[in-house]
Amino acid sequence: MAYDLEEQEQLDELKAWWKAYGHMVLIAVGVAIASSIGVQGWKYYQNKQSKEASAQYQALTQSDPKDIKAIQALSAGLMEKYASTPYAARAAVVAAKANFAAGDAKSAKAQLEWAAKNAQEDPVKSIALLQLAAIQLDEKQYDAALKTLAEKHDVGFDGIFADLKGDILVAQNKKAEAKAAYEEALTKLDVKNHYSSYTQHKLEALGN
Repeated sequence: MAYDLEEQEQLDELKAWWKAYGHMVLIAVGVAIASSIGVQGWKYYQNKQSKEASAQYQALTQSDPKDIKAIQALSAGLMEKYASTPYAARAAVVAAKANFAAGDAKSAKAQLEWAAKNAQEDPVKSIALLQLAAIQLDEKQYDAALKTLAEKHDVGFDGIFADLKGDILVAQNKKAEAKAAYEEALTKLDVKNHYSSYTQHKLEALGN
C-alpha cells in the first residue's frame, strides 16, 4: 500500500514515538489489566470468605449453649480465618456469652474486647462494649467500666449506655451523678420499652 508524503511522515513519527514510548504503554495497559483482575479476584475472595464465614457462624448459633468446646472452636475459627467478615465479631460475642455463663469471665472479657475492636457493624460493637462494661461492673472494676462506656458506639444504644453508667455510679455511691445518668437515659430510651420503666424505678429509688 502506497502512502503520500504527509501520511508517510505521520507514520514515521508514530513509529518513532512507539519506539520511544511503546514499552511504557504496554506496561500501563498491563498494570490496568492486572488491577482489574486483582479487583475481580479480591471481590471473588471476599465473597467466598463471606459465604464460608456465614455457614460457620450459622453452625455456631445452632450449637448447644452448654457445649463450650464446640463454641470455642467455631468462634476461634471465625476470628482467626474470617476476621475480615462481620461474622467474626458476632462469633466473639456469642462465645463471650457462653464463656461467662460457664464462669469464665476472663475469656469472656477477652472476646468482648476483640469484638469491640474488630467489629465491622456498629450495633455489634455496641453490644460488645455493653457486655464488657457489665462484667467489669460485676467485678467492681468501676473506672474500667466507665471507660468502656465512654467508647464510641451506635447512637441507638445511648439510652442503655447511660442506664448502665448510672448503675456503675450507684455502685460507686455517687448518687447525684447516677441520677443524672438515669435522667439522661430516660431521654434516650423509648417510653414504650420496658427498659425505660426499669430505669425510672432505679431513678425513683435514689430519692430526692
